[in-house]
Amino acid sequence: MKRLVGILILLFGFQVVALAQYDEKARTILDKMSAQYQKIPSYKADFSYILTNEAEGLNEEFAGKIAVKDNMYRLKMEGQEIINNGETMWTYLEDVNEVNIDYYDPEDGDMSPSKIYTAYKDGFKYIYLDQESAGDVNVVDLVPNDKNSQYYKVRLLINKSNNTLKGWKIFDKAGNVIHYDIRNFNPKANLQDSYFVFNEDDYSDVEVIDLR
Repeated sequence: MKRLVGILILLFGFQVVALAQYDEKARTILDKMSAQYQKIPSYKADFSYILTNEAEGLNEEFAGKIAVKDNMYRLKMEGQEIINNGETMWTYLEDVNEVNIDYYDPEDGDMSPSKIYTAYKDGFKYIYLDQESAGDVNVVDLVPNDKNSQYYKVRLLINKSNNTLKGWKIFDKAGNVIHYDIRNFNPKANLQDSYFVFNEDDYSDVEVIDLR
């Protein structure tokens, strides 16, 4: 992904950091959301991913499927599948029929699906956006305390009716906006731990590259 730091984006990001606080209304909404997900043993959902960057003329979109249980997740996107059991990560590339295996570092990378509903509890300020919240959606911005973070804001769209995530947007300092939209949420998926382990038998003649 190309990176281009825009001065206006940076300035806006710093202003958000300066203004954001620990908003009590936002905290109440976030706590309800977190509690709701922690009551769900495992779930599946469909999602869409949209990446835009006005400065670079980027507008990419694709759809996928996600399954989550505790700190494990399984993501299936166009031509790629990521399976994570909390210790090991498998990345399967369909076009070359290849899987890369590596250790999973929970401190590395962006917002993972298993972190998105608890991340606010450590390292973030949060603010309720009254002007953006409407209908059945509450909107809350998370702003990282770490000014060296590659993103400066995560915007959560939370359903008022059931306290689940409708979607979220990640704004990074390169001018990229990544929007995830959640659909067909199934909180009764009843997934076994084995679902979050790559099974070579399901992928005929797959080439295995072990990077551990």
